[in-house]
Amino acid sequence: MSEIHLDRDVLSTLREVMEDGYPELLDTFLEDSEARLRVLHEARDAEKLSATAHSFKGSSSNMGALRLAELCGELEQRAKQPSLGGIEKLVNEIDSEFAFVRTLCREEREGFHC
Repeated sequence: MSEIHLDRDVLSTLREVMEDGYPELLDTFLEDSEARLRVLHEARDAEKLSATAHSFKGSSSNMGALRLAELCGELEQRAKQPSLGGIEKLVNEIDSEFAFVRTLCREEREGFHC
């Protein structure tokens, strides 16, 4: 599993492409991720867990949050299994990793100068 919480090369590319829109991109990622986390904590069916984990995996990957994307991918696959037993532990791992990524994204945003 990747130990990269936030790939700086990906962020650098996004910064170049997005220019002045970069801070808004970071904000949108954080807001969307927080909403997805709420869904993961509240979801009671495998289909909703899998779909939310899939979209969270994609956005995390696009933002360079590699470990978060891997955890979401693992949840997506686990949600397709017959039993959802123990899935709370994985959701909590995703929550913890996102807390770390959130801090890094906020630092990144504070360091951005238009």
